[in-house]
Amino acid sequence: MKVLVAVKRVIDYNVKIRVKSDHSDVDLTNVKMALNPFCEIAVEEAVRLKEKGVASEVVAVTVGPKAAQEQLCTALALGADRAIHVQTDERVESLGAAKALAKVVEGEQPDLVILGKQAIDSDNNQTGQMLAALTGRPQGTFASEVVVEDGKLRVTREIDGGLQTVELVLPAIVTTDLRLNEPRYAKLPDIMKAKKKPLDVKTAEELGVEVGSRLTLVKVEPPAERQGGVKVGSVDELIDKLKNEAKVIS
Repeated sequence: MKVLVAVKRVIDYNVKIRVKSDHSDVDLTNVKMALNPFCEIAVEEAVRLKEKGVASEVVAVTVGPKAAQEQLCTALALGADRAIHVQTDERVESLGAAKALAKVVEGEQPDLVILGKQAIDSDNNQTGQMLAALTGRPQGTFASEVVVEDGKLRVTREIDGGLQTVELVLPAIVTTDLRLNEPRYAKLPDIMKAKKKPLDVKTAEELGVEVGSRLTLVKVEPPAERQGGVKVGSVDELIDKLKNEAKVIS
């Protein structure tokens, strides 16, 4: 069984985000970039399926600039067998990424595609669902457990009301939630081995898709600074402040 894992390059979650002085975008100058945390979970799940003997090959794929090959190398170091880079300098949104991934799926014909449920930069939670629609494959989103048995996929989903279990016929699409697994750290020998693993570079033009932005970014503002709290002497004083200062009750 071949597993395709889509990954994305994002700002490291430990970095404090800076906004450009003209408020046109986020400032990426000398900023540490990393593999999207939900994508790490997706890679880990694919590698575990291979370790169990369920999957025979794990292929990592990303859509983005040349620098995104760094994150593909991370995926290779974590256990992926080879990688595909759809290279573009365009600002890629969910639909563009889904279209490019659909072309890769068409060429690779994987039995299972695993994606993180969302990227921590845009937080859209759309690409997996769009990919399922474009490829006509069944989907199991927000997965907290994935079991492959007898050519079928059983996915336990995290929903507002608790947990929901769905059974999918392969080939299928899965998006990962936080509690699916605990990603491993890449060891130095594995990082060195990753440099020798195949990494195929394609362009969006070669795939015949447009990945350019369909949205206009008007303005980016940092969140307001949180104000320090105050102590109150009584319930009446608290109610007065909530009513007259914070104006959150009437």
